[in-house]
Amino acid sequence: MANKIPRVPVREQDPKVRATNFEEVCYGYNAEEAQLEATRCLNCKNPRCVAACPVSVKIPHFIAQVAAGNFAAAASVIAEDSSLPAICGRVCPQETQCEGSCILGVKGEPVAIGKLERFVADWSRENGGVKPEIAPANGHKIAVIGSGPAGLACASDLAKLGYDVTVFEALHRPGGVLEYGIPEFRLPKDRVVAAEIESVKALGVKIETNVIAGRTVTIDSLLDEEGFAAVFVGSGAGLPKFMGIPGENLNGVFSANEFLTRNNLMKAYRDDYMTPIHAGKKVVVVGGGNVAMDAARTALRLGAETTIVYRRTETELPARREEVHHAKEEGIQFAMLTNPVEIVGDEKGWVKAVRCIRMELGEPDESGRRSPVAVPGSEFEIETETVIMSLGTSPNPLIAKTTSGLETNRRGCLVADENGATTREGVFAGGDAVTGAATVILAMGAGRKAAAAIDEYVKSKSL
Repeated sequence: MANKIPRVPVREQDPKVRATNFEEVCYGYNAEEAQLEATRCLNCKNPRCVAACPVSVKIPHFIAQVAAGNFAAAASVIAEDSSLPAICGRVCPQETQCEGSCILGVKGEPVAIGKLERFVADWSRENGGVKPEIAPANGHKIAVIGSGPAGLACASDLAKLGYDVTVFEALHRPGGVLEYGIPEFRLPKDRVVAAEIESVKALGVKIETNVIAGRTVTIDSLLDEEGFAAVFVGSGAGLPKFMGIPGENLNGVFSANEFLTRNNLMKAYRDDYMTPIHAGKKVVVVGGGNVAMDAARTALRLGAETTIVYRRTETELPARREEVHHAKEEGIQFAMLTNPVEIVGDEKGWVKAVRCIRMELGEPDESGRRSPVAVPGSEFEIETETVIMSLGTSPNPLIAKTTSGLETNRRGCLVADENGATTREGVFAGGDAVTGAATVILAMGAGRKAAAAIDEYVKSKSL
């Protein structure tokens, strides 16, 4: 039976080699490996994997095409629901979504859905791509603020429906967190991100960079002066959080956002770029999510001995298991049940150590995780030259502050209903701007829902 075939392992760079470079860690499947893995799919009548996918990719259908060797047909199936398959195949947390719902995973290993999606997307890109159907132009203009995953997904769906879509991006390169937040070794920028953005532009979507919503343009001006029928806000959550402990203003303390932006968007790791970045010989990263893993693995590649400090145990780490596994393989050290209480500086104002305290787990908090409790008298220091705070992010308040009638919640996130409609008529929102920092695929799902709601809204106004 198909489910007796073991999961096909994916080839990767040797850990000792990849820890010294920024080339992609995972090589992905070749055609033979992809077809063999695809034969493991049971093609369930009621596929739980599809229900678990935020953008509802028809997973058994595309996998059946892969098994048959019809890679172009597989790409067409995926393209019906996802505009960024090569990205999703690399960075989505499949283990908690599609693969986490795979029936084969109950007693064994689930189908490697993410690796198959990546294979199909890469094959398609190298063999001419997919040319989706586009409805005739309907004469309506839609503005999309932010070119991250939510904005690109929304723009793609609206363009296919015949809308004239313009995306406004604050940075000098489109892609949002895909460009500035996720390192090259996980998500190649030119070969993958730029190529998938070009596919979105091929639908007729226009992207204007260096446009700051709330300054260069406002939502009011887009709606009232420039003739846009609706606006989608997918500006993400780029405002970093800090602990509020003594010493956070010392030289050598960074947010993970700044550290990764310098390295990813501004290419600090490359000798042909002049972007300054400070790592030093020893780095401490505070936090346990995917961003913390990205920052730690980046610092390691810049030559630093790197330690991740996390106040709970490894069981509670919010990062993907694959990222934790890769970090350990590469030599990242983990200091669990440890929490910083002060950053210690030298006489010149530079970081020299982090003073920490041991923690133990108490009762569960509102998230369901056991709350960490400090152990009295257990303080100790970790010597370091750099501290990177990776404690989550919140949305930039600029858009809300410059738009009348746009409400936010106590966390600074835009208030929107399940379809992305905000408290301001004609303005929709989705992704991290609404939920706070989350995943690429959840942002895409929100963008797609909002696109459908925008279509309904514009049609209702045209009656």
